[in-house]
Amino acid sequence: MTELVLENVGKTFGGVVASENVNIRVPAGRITGLIGPNGAGKTTIVNMITGMLALSSGRITFGDTDLTTMMPHRIAEAGLARTFQNIRLLKDASILENVMIGFHMAERSTLLSALFRLPGAAKETRDTRAAAMALLDRFGMTHLRDHPAGSLSYGHQRRVEMMRALAADPQLLLLDEPVAGMNEAESAELARIFRELTDEGRAILLIEHDMRFVTDLCHHVYVLDGGKVISEGRPADVLADPVVVTAYLGESIDAA
Repeated sequence: MTELVLENVGKTFGGVVASENVNIRVPAGRITGLIGPNGAGKTTIVNMITGMLALSSGRITFGDTDLTTMMPHRIAEAGLARTFQNIRLLKDASILENVMIGFHMAERSTLLSALFRLPGAAKETRDTRAAAMALLDRFGMTHLRDHPAGSLSYGHQRRVEMMRALAADPQLLLLDEPVAGMNEAESAELARIFRELTDEGRAILLIEHDMRFVTDLCHHVYVLDGGKVISEGRPADVLADPVVVTAYLGESIDAA
């Protein structure tokens, strides 16, 4: 099964070291956590995986595909999709329209055929709309399909971004703080969906500050601090690691 592998990955900005000798594995059918304090380098890692930042050292592979020097659109074509820490939606477009945008890689009709509403393009639009509606149903947002994305709560906007990422039918989903701004019931519903996705054989790399969510959901966790992996293993073991308590939590586990 396809596995994402980071080997001795590093990133420097001038003389500032953002990541150093990072080794991470994200296997298919599993949820892998990536945690750490603000500024630890988590988003930098995701940006390197998705080609938004060039590596200064190391190698990234996804199965037999070397992603190290690939352009972002090629990495997306290889089966990776992501969400962002800062939500990036078309605020004036409807939820349905935002999700339909995510299917652009599967489009085969030309611009000319779409402009003249030729039968092939019309059918493709119908199929895309149906697939988008299926995602809305999966995330329980069918009733909001015509609402402008910018009118939604922060938590619902996060869901729209996840649906748009899933529209590309990725083998690996990179989620940057997916439950930020959500209540416990909303987080539990997303956890159920994430488990379903891994049951389908997909891999998930999860960046999250909610330790309860990470502990309940992740099979394996990596902890970053200062751009380095300082601990890894099962969530309960990692959170009991004194190095993690000191560097990440800064207080007792009970207090966290």
